[in-house]
Amino acid sequence: MSAAPLRFVFDPTGDELAAAKECEADVFLAAYGNTAEEFDVEYGPYEDMTGFMTILEDDGTSVGTMRFIAPGPAGLKTLNDVGRPPWEVDGVRSAKAAGVEPERTWDVATIAVRPGAGRGGLCASALYHGIITAAAANDIDYIVMIMDSHARRLLTSLGLQTQALPGTKTAEYLGSPSSTPLWANLNRGLEQQRIDSPDAYRLIFHGIGLDGIAMPTDWTWRRSA
Repeated sequence: MSAAPLRFVFDPTGDELAAAKECEADVFLAAYGNTAEEFDVEYGPYEDMTGFMTILEDDGTSVGTMRFIAPGPAGLKTLNDVGRPPWEVDGVRSAKAAGVEPERTWDVATIAVRPGAGRGGLCASALYHGIITAAAANDIDYIVMIMDSHARRLLTSLGLQTQALPGTKTAEYLGSPSSTPLWANLNRGLEQQRIDSPDAYRLIFHGIGLDGIAMPTDWTWRRSA
């Protein structure tokens, strides 16, 4: 018996955006105890430069979502947050020391996949494929993020290597007992994945194996006016 197909939506609006945010809120509350009020405080300053991608069931329920932040007046959240305890480093300076160009960088702020239904790995892989495809379509070369150690292990298992931002270490962050500020050059990372993990490269870069998920044809992110 095959499951109903899923639908990947890039840059959702209206009810689809509401479903994406509901998925994110449910997963982060269960995993890290993050409340809606905390999300407003943490992500509100970046609202104008925030985008989403989400995976929807046929009834409109989101089973996976990713929030990303583009460069803007408020800066990138990861680079701002490493200025807070326990890191207390200059985020922009740290990024530039690693060779990251903040103006060509997206911040992967959240990744949320609902547990159950046997689709966790598939949905996570689809979201990684989505951020890589969307970044290329929008002239983005780098990503930064503060990622929980469990999620980072999944990323590494797919052959996607990340590096800690200079001057930072693994520490508690927003309810996660073990998170690390990370950066990656997408082009170099994908080339290394192609060499080291060709099957994962076909899945993440080409989307080969994401059966049952209808993917977008337009990956252009239309920023808020």
